[in-house]
Amino acid sequence: MATLIQDVRVICTAPEGINLAVVRVDTNQPGLYGLGCATFAYRHLAVKCIVEEYLKPLLLGRDAERIEELWQLMHQNAYWRNGPAENNAISGVDMALWDIKGKLANMPLYQLFGGKCREGVPVYRHADGRDVEELCENIARYREMGITHIRCQCGGYGGGTFGKAPATAPDGALDGVYLDARQYIRDTVKLFDEVRAKIGFEVALCHDVHERLQPVDAMRLAKALEPYELFFLEDAVSLDRLEWLRELRQHTVTPLAQGELFNNPYEWKQIIAEHLIDYIRVHISQIGGITPARKLTIFAEQFGVRTAWHGPGDMSPLAHAANIHIDLAAPNFGVQEWSGIEPPNFVIQELKGPRGALLEVFPGLPEYRDGYVYANDKPGLGVDLDEAQAAKYPCENTVTIWTQTRRRDGSLQAP
Repeated sequence: MATLIQDVRVICTAPEGINLAVVRVDTNQPGLYGLGCATFAYRHLAVKCIVEEYLKPLLLGRDAERIEELWQLMHQNAYWRNGPAENNAISGVDMALWDIKGKLANMPLYQLFGGKCREGVPVYRHADGRDVEELCENIARYREMGITHIRCQCGGYGGGTFGKAPATAPDGALDGVYLDARQYIRDTVKLFDEVRAKIGFEVALCHDVHERLQPVDAMRLAKALEPYELFFLEDAVSLDRLEWLRELRQHTVTPLAQGELFNNPYEWKQIIAEHLIDYIRVHISQIGGITPARKLTIFAEQFGVRTAWHGPGDMSPLAHAANIHIDLAAPNFGVQEWSGIEPPNFVIQELKGPRGALLEVFPGLPEYRDGYVYANDKPGLGVDLDEAQAAKYPCENTVTIWTQTRRRDGSLQAP
């Protein structure tokens, strides 16, 4: 009997105060459904609209097992394509279809991808602090947890936080996250100098520029950080200036990671083929889900580029699970960003409390142990959704402020 799509709907929930969107695809086979992540935290209602008003009518009655056919159909149907809202909507359905496929096969997804290349997935965590002392304390805590790869920042991306315009801005300048590129470069180099002096070189350290520098300044920073042997420097140039990666590559041996904002293959094909990056960092729901992420993994492997998928708090545990399944089966896996899904009795510093709510809403999360994350080996993605629990944590439609980044003169710059 064919497995036909009978219903497609979106469940929005925010158990940690971050808007999450999950797509549920129901089939004509009793009890068989799939779940996928469609989270675009800052435009979740747009994604919900696309799924329920446009993708659902397109998909009803179609064969749920024809994943590639359905992905191409969803991608092409609107004619204009490759935008984040549509890609996340497609991702939610795509992951749900893979979840169904795994359940039909009675296998975890990594088995459908060719089986394990490794037993567990090494992850990196984020350590921040008001100063180097606090940062090193947080690094020590993660080391006690078995973490060997740590991203280091002080005072947020680019060293700025949201607030009133500083005295350096002109009269009447608007509120925002004010950045001073020269100060940020000096502070970051000093930061890694002091961190390495305190903890040595055993721990692999990363840093995220978050595209908040001009290309020539990014080259200066990457060169200055060479003595501290970073595991990688992330998003040193902005999405619209990727051609500068050629110059950056020629001026530094600091490994480069790029791609958090990528939407389509035209943004990554050339930089991978020219060996301009060492790690590809896409957010897999942003590019349309598991189907394109698998293709990207295999493409990057041909050029020696390793994966380091985006894994922040503003993606659902279904997407975290999808990352892990792809990681387990990828020969060119590098490292996995991990936003901190641990057992409910483990207190996470950055949230200053237990993460029990997330576990109640999403039972079956991948398990973290001593620096590695393990799939739970249930069929499909292995993560479920308790809708009664999800309803306790409604999403909020608010104005996003952390992306309102500004230069010293008050003009906007991309975050």
